[in-house]
Amino acid sequence: MIRKRSLVRRTAAVATAGAALFLLAACGGDGSGTAGHGGHSAASATPSASASASQGKHNPADVAFAKGMIPHHRQAVEMADLAPGRAGSAEVRKLAADIEKAQAPEIRALSGWLTSWGEEVPAAGAMDHSAHGMGGMMTDEEMSGLGDASGRAFDTAFLELMIKHHEGAVEMARTERADGSYGPATKMAGEIIASQSAEIERMRKLLGED
Repeated sequence: MIRKRSLVRRTAAVATAGAALFLLAACGGDGSGTAGHGGHSAASATPSASASASQGKHNPADVAFAKGMIPHHRQAVEMADLAPGRAGSAEVRKLAADIEKAQAPEIRALSGWLTSWGEEVPAAGAMDHSAHGMGGMMTDEEMSGLGDASGRAFDTAFLELMIKHHEGAVEMARTERADGSYGPATKMAGEIIASQSAEIERMRKLLGED
């Protein structure tokens, strides 16, 4: 009888130890690194944190790109807004519509990045006059002259000024591609280079330069 009781106690002790080992293995993981800090699985990381990590952190070049491109795009949209009532060519009106359709959403994206970075978004209509002539920006006189033109004169002025404007944007985008670190910003810069380079060629053909 004593021998039987001893056997039962030993069996119970073995079972208890086995259960404890099982619990330790379940809590501690297998050491493969899939458990994060505090025992949380890596899969429990928030999607926003994962997305932020994949996009990368921004740097001063990204901020400069966004702050420079917003007023630059706004001026292009302002120029394009003149075309429906002043352009003599349907092709110029179509080009202007394409420019506005592409650049208005980019302004919103650039503004959103600056806000998320805690940076000030350039105020609409608050143009730093030192920016005129930089990056292909039009002067007040050039914008006024374009606004006063119509028909064929408008078409020629619009195309010539927009080519210069696009060339400035492409140069700004190349700087961002070279120096920026924020994934979405460098991606947008690449898209600007491709789309606006193609539009430059399109405008040159309309001017009869090619």
